[in-house]
Amino acid sequence: MLKLFPRKHKPFSYTKYPSNLTRIASFSSPSYPPNLTKAILNSKTPHQAINVFNSNIKLVDPSKILEPYSAIIHVLAGAKLYTDARCLIKFLIQTLRSSLKPHRPCYLIFNALDTLQTSKFTPNVFGSLIIAFSEMGLIEEALWVYRQTRTFPQMQACNALLDGLVKMGRFDSMWDLYKDLLSRGFLPNMITYGVLINCCCCQGDVSKAREFFHELLMKGIRPNVVVYTTVLKVLCNEGRMLEAECMFRLIKDWYFLPNLYTYNVLMNGFFKTDNVERAFEIYRMMIADWLKPNVVTFGIFVDGLCKVGELVVARNYFVCMVKYGVLPNIFVYNCLIDGYFRAGNVSEALELSSEMEKFKIFPDVFTYSILIKGLCSVGKVEEGSILLQKMNTDGVLANSVTYNSLIDGYCKAGNIAKALEICSQMTVKGVAPNVITFSTLINGYCKVGNMQAAMGLYSEMVIKGLVPDVVAYTALINGYCKNGYMKEALRLHKEMLEVGLTPNAFTLSCLVDGLCKDGRVSEAFSFFLEKTRAGITNNGIDKMDGLVCSPNHVMYTISTTLIQALCKDGEIFKACKIFSDMRCSGLIADVPSYIVMLEGLIQAKRINDVMMLHADLIKNCIMPSVSINTVLARGYQDIGDMRSALRCAEDLADQNLGSLNQEAHKQLQITVNEDNRSACV
Repeated sequence: MLKLFPRKHKPFSYTKYPSNLTRIASFSSPSYPPNLTKAILNSKTPHQAINVFNSNIKLVDPSKILEPYSAIIHVLAGAKLYTDARCLIKFLIQTLRSSLKPHRPCYLIFNALDTLQTSKFTPNVFGSLIIAFSEMGLIEEALWVYRQTRTFPQMQACNALLDGLVKMGRFDSMWDLYKDLLSRGFLPNMITYGVLINCCCCQGDVSKAREFFHELLMKGIRPNVVVYTTVLKVLCNEGRMLEAECMFRLIKDWYFLPNLYTYNVLMNGFFKTDNVERAFEIYRMMIADWLKPNVVTFGIFVDGLCKVGELVVARNYFVCMVKYGVLPNIFVYNCLIDGYFRAGNVSEALELSSEMEKFKIFPDVFTYSILIKGLCSVGKVEEGSILLQKMNTDGVLANSVTYNSLIDGYCKAGNIAKALEICSQMTVKGVAPNVITFSTLINGYCKVGNMQAAMGLYSEMVIKGLVPDVVAYTALINGYCKNGYMKEALRLHKEMLEVGLTPNAFTLSCLVDGLCKDGRVSEAFSFFLEKTRAGITNNGIDKMDGLVCSPNHVMYTISTTLIQALCKDGEIFKACKIFSDMRCSGLIADVPSYIVMLEGLIQAKRINDVMMLHADLIKNCIMPSVSINTVLARGYQDIGDMRSALRCAEDLADQNLGSLNQEAHKQLQITVNEDNRSACV
């Protein structure tokens, strides 16, 4: 039943209509009171027309009386009761679409409105028709009406049509329509610019969005907070937080009060760029503006704090929700559970999962995926498999992320057979294996040394039309390197470059390590220099595509491996070059790197370089450990610097963990004393 509620008159009342409506072919013999259309049109006021319509329409099928409906819609539009006119139009559309072909109601309603012979005919009725179709997502019908209308639709109708196209993702059609509107003399208003900016943002064209924003300002149109927030969101999503802050200040300078959505967008942006402190400052500003945080606000804080490892603070915000009368939703629970898994606190994560169900918040596919991935990450793969079964029982459809997590868990456990079984289940359930699935299985086969099966999967992947990514290639390269097949590894590396993929730092690490172990240290050195100059830097890993690895950790591994191999081959100059480049690129070497370099310099008897490296170590606030002091004490002793050797030995004695025995320490002391006496003589 539809009830239309005009603002100052008695509401319309309708009864339910039969589901199988008669096709509109015969409203030439309408089943409604004679002269109803005439009575509606001859009414002195809109309210009187509404009363006439309501009193005569109760038991009549609207599909058979389009003429009286057209009359009342014209009366409503003429009286500027556009909301009520649109409500009635939507009711007609829904009723007619239940019994006719999809596009037929559009023609019938338009024709009925267009052919009504009356002095109360108003072209604005077609604007209401366009808005109704647009709001219902019937964009083709709305466009058809726009093309059929002889008069230019009102501003609101044009904006609704543009917005409808954007919401349907039909961006090219939106721009075509906008050009057509401009050619017909259309002058965009603030709402229009909001739609245009939103379209640019949806397309990822930030510069064009900014152009429209500046055009809006140049025309003297004052944007509202919604337009500002749209631009703000894009800047935040791209990590351009300085520009986002400027935009935020501009909102306040125009004396707009940022709404809760604006604050949420800005805080989320700061959390995504790891600027937690600034996110808290914005939160305090929000509270000062008397805005109450909602579940989205708390979700942003819990998610952001968990990702930076601040679980205690995240939990406090979780508890704080109750204070504000906000109930946590599934997203908040998912973020917190994921945070505890990332921190290795499995018991707390599982406890939260149980607590969630007690509050009748049931796990969704993301919850299950987080739980399965978390359990697999700590080796509890069978428990993850049980969860997958529970998921199926509860009617929650697993997605590729869920299956891939379990496949990865079994591969890491070395149980390839079970991983393949899960892959088969995945296919049976209608979830197609993707690039990550194949990459995970390839990596699993490589780890157990079955390169033939790994290459078989690679071939199958290509046949299925899936393009191998960096992770798939790196897994194969790593497998070949570990098994001593450097020719195949280098061939895959070449193929990877030919298809336009950029190897990441982990790929480089595998190849350098493989070349060093194959005795091709000079080639490894040249390869390393070539690739680092080509763009694989320490400041980031290019296109990791899901491979979790710290850039510093990878570069330490590569550099240390190469330095150690070069020192072993007596290539101390090349080793120094790698170490120097590593330091110049902003990496502060760790203890293993220093030990490898010190041992190489000591072996080459380069005493000055040893002393400089020792000083560099202290300069970088790396306190000499037992391992370093042991290397230095023995090294200084080997190259005849007994005083320095004794100092390092004494440091070892202070640490109570020195590997130099007491006799050696005593001998060093005697040697130093003898040197002192010789100097005096």
